[in-house]
Amino acid sequence: MSINRSQAWDLLTKYNKEPFHLRHAITVEHVMGWYARELGCGDQAEFWSLVGLLHDLDFEMWPGEHCIKSQELMREAGVEESLIRATACHGWGHCVDIRPEHEMEKVLYACDELTGLIGAAALMRPSKSTADMELKSLKKKFKDKKFAAGCSRDVIASGAELLGWELDKLLDMTLKAMQAEEEAIEREVAAL
Repeated sequence: MSINRSQAWDLLTKYNKEPFHLRHAITVEHVMGWYARELGCGDQAEFWSLVGLLHDLDFEMWPGEHCIKSQELMREAGVEESLIRATACHGWGHCVDIRPEHEMEKVLYACDELTGLIGAAALMRPSKSTADMELKSLKKKFKDKKFAAGCSRDVIASGAELLGWELDKLLDMTLKAMQAEEEAIEREVAAL
């Protein structure tokens, strides 16, 4: 069965209540949709977005079973296997052995942690926005291991490598995605 956005949201909010986690899900949903359109996969933008929305389905309630419990929860809900696999593989190397293979899976793996880093960097700005953030400012935050220490630089760098991109390209594109989608993200978060 394929799942629509409304059903995916219901599934997400069944297991996620924290505003922080819901904001992250919405952010990654929008970033993934942007990437789909940017990389010539616009016809798959809805699927990419749903993968972004559901990627951390189990993290709030089962952090020790991250990317494992989510597979079970999605199967119980009748979610299609391609979406289950795509969400699970972002935990490759730290909680599952499912390697990202498709471009979309690699993008999720690469930009998940990075959206958190960019979001944290935006909060430090007087504007509290990504709109006026420049790549050089983001690169400085990336190099500062103490800043947003929970965002794994190794995973981000590994994601760029998986995609065959320079790290700067990944940083720049993900920043552009968050800038392009910021208003839509903020509208959705405000409606929570």
